[in-house]
Amino acid sequence: MKEILKVNDIEKYYGNKGNVTKAIDRINFKINEGEFVGIMGPSGSGKTTLLNCISTIDTITSGELIINNTDITKLKSKEIEKFRRDELGFIFQDFNLLDTLTAYENIALALTIQKRKPNEIKKLIEEIAKKLEITEVLNKFPYQMSGGQKQRVACARAIITNPSMILADEPTGALDSKSARLLLDALEKLNSEMRATILMVTHDAFTASYAHRILFIKDGKIFTEIQRGDGSRKDFFNKIIDVVTLLGGDSNNVL
Repeated sequence: MKEILKVNDIEKYYGNKGNVTKAIDRINFKINEGEFVGIMGPSGSGKTTLLNCISTIDTITSGELIINNTDITKLKSKEIEKFRRDELGFIFQDFNLLDTLTAYENIALALTIQKRKPNEIKKLIEEIAKKLEITEVLNKFPYQMSGGQKQRVACARAIITNPSMILADEPTGALDSKSARLLLDALEKLNSEMRATILMVTHDAFTASYAHRILFIKDGKIFTEIQRGDGSRKDFFNKIIDVVTLLGGDSNNVL
């Protein structure tokens, strides 16, 4: 199976000599093509810092971050911009759609930058819109859409260029329970039908239960890892809650 992400002994420090914080402490893990992996941990555990480093938004202090056979720590700024555009898809908590563009135009933007032909863009968008059930909003602007619709448009935008990996940062954080479920069903469909490789940071156990594997981080280190295996999502949810309790979180639903 193809290895998409290799996190090799990475560390991340913030601050100066008088006040140094170690946000990431020698973390190691791998993600293979087609995996859906979640990252959970208490506030301040380093999970967001880790995602920011993998997404090339932040830089690590030491170690290796290899995405699709490229060590991103060795790329120059212009190379990083191109790598991010071609290899990574992003889903943010606050959608990050451009208000002056329709859903269709938001999704098409990355393809336009890649200089794809209009007919090819139209075909790709129609296909992904059908999968994510957003065909009816393609000609609408973000202010005309619900939160769930906006986030599914963001999903379409993230997958449309066929990136090596989709990075999702608290994707259900701004959604009500019904919209969150629709979004998670959409992510599950992208993973199962399109073999999308997804890495998702979340504090919510219900959201995390859609992943196939969860890495729990505490104090900048990997605390433990659990896998869904052949069990049901309900069983996996209960496993997640057990670990949340060990970490000292609120066992109702969050860390």
